[in-house]
Amino acid sequence: MDFALQGQRVLVTGGASGIGRAIAEAFGRCGAHVVFTYFSSEEAAAQTVTTIEASGGKALALYADLTQEAEVAHVISRAVEQFGGIDVLVANTGGLLQRSKVADCSLELWNQALAVNLTSVFLCCRAVLPHMERAGRGCIITMSSLAAHDGGGAGSAHYAASKGAVLTFTRSLAKEVGPLGIRVNGIAPGLIATRFHDTFSTPEGRQATVNRTPLHREGLPEDVAGIALFLASPHASFIAGETIEVNGGQGVF
Repeated sequence: MDFALQGQRVLVTGGASGIGRAIAEAFGRCGAHVVFTYFSSEEAAAQTVTTIEASGGKALALYADLTQEAEVAHVISRAVEQFGGIDVLVANTGGLLQRSKVADCSLELWNQALAVNLTSVFLCCRAVLPHMERAGRGCIITMSSLAAHDGGGAGSAHYAASKGAVLTFTRSLAKEVGPLGIRVNGIAPGLIATRFHDTFSTPEGRQATVNRTPLHREGLPEDVAGIALFLASPHASFIAGETIEVNGGQGVF
């Protein structure tokens, strides 16, 4: 499928590893100009730039803490300065941080989860909207999670709540900016084979999830990247306010 993304100016947050890296590299292979942020993966960021440029795309990696308003503003400014605008935002940054039962969850952890998974999305969307509005078009893709629907695994209520809020924010923003020519949609991955699950999930837990997944495998970052390309492409021009689940058919349990 030709996604018709040649020359599109794309910002991917959290693009140095995992799902974000797969998305950034996929846009690069389509000939897009990709700016992506990273927080703790400088070496991986450099490798991602090399991969994108080797495939024919253009790339710029920027360090940023996207929970900070000033750093978000700097990223948007640099992206616009580098490529003249932003056509697509993939708000991918997020994380579980640590597992904790609600009874043991500190207010600090709760607030940090909301900041990383929700506030960063809000700040990036808010900062990019004026540029898209002036252009009269744009595409925003948020990253929710299967946890938004099923509450997540043990000790992840803070994460699931923040991702549920992302899902709702996606619907609300889509209604607000659709009349401006800006489409907003989301992706909700299930079990994707990334460092996230290497860190926070046990092999036994992962296998149990695979066993109840109709396609009987873990997803790959590339499975999510393909959906991001589709949502950013003209093929999805009449899709707005949707969050596509990428989970191998796993239902809500």
